[in-house]
Amino acid sequence: MFYITGDTHGDFNRIENFVYKMKTTKDDVMIILGDAGINYYLVGNLDGKSRAIKKMLADLPITFFCIHGNHEERPYNVEGYELQEHFGAPAYVNPEFPNQIFAKDGEFYNLNGYKTLVIGGAYSVDKWYRLAGRGHWFPSEQPTEEIKSYVEKQLEDHNWNTDIVLTHTCPIDTEPRHLFLPFIDQESVDKSTEQWLQTIADRLTFKKWYFGHFHGDWQNGIYEMLFENIKEFKL
Repeated sequence: MFYITGDTHGDFNRIENFVYKMKTTKDDVMIILGDAGINYYLVGNLDGKSRAIKKMLADLPITFFCIHGNHEERPYNVEGYELQEHFGAPAYVNPEFPNQIFAKDGEFYNLNGYKTLVIGGAYSVDKWYRLAGRGHWFPSEQPTEEIKSYVEKQLEDHNWNTDIVLTHTCPIDTEPRHLFLPFIDQESVDKSTEQWLQTIADRLTFKKWYFGHFHGDWQNGIYEMLFENIKEFKL
């Protein structure tokens, strides 16, 4: 079985409860739409906390497939990760924790029989709060121009056609404005990733688009945002 959920931010209680209730195995897959929090606690003496999370997840009877969010470091910047073939395309895995797979932006994966494009990253509206010492911020949070070029080349090679898209944030026309934080000045928010995703959405032929990031469960036609809900991954 393939399942999908939203941001976990290092708190896997709901997933732990779910996998034991459903009696899952390592053959089952849980897709996390970014901000898994597995590679968040990497600064100073906190690496032990990150490792503890990875060890706990390694013991759970499920395999994780994670999209890159904005509250975590990219796996290729973290010691121990290497590219391996998973679900028909390259992905990042630390061999010590093989049930924790991190998607590479721009790859097309075969997930539950569906051709699935993955594009991670987003801007952090709490960036300055975290830079002030109240958290950890990673300069790699948004797609670089190199990543964007790779994604667009992949799209050309696949004739701008897929079944499902998985992203952390969403195209700008689909933003759930009803969930915007009232104390955040939206004029100060970098929307470049959302604007770029919109250029992709306008050209791409697809059937379903899942995203997280905004901490709510919401559906808008073929777009679906997930946070705490856990669903079967399908069209």
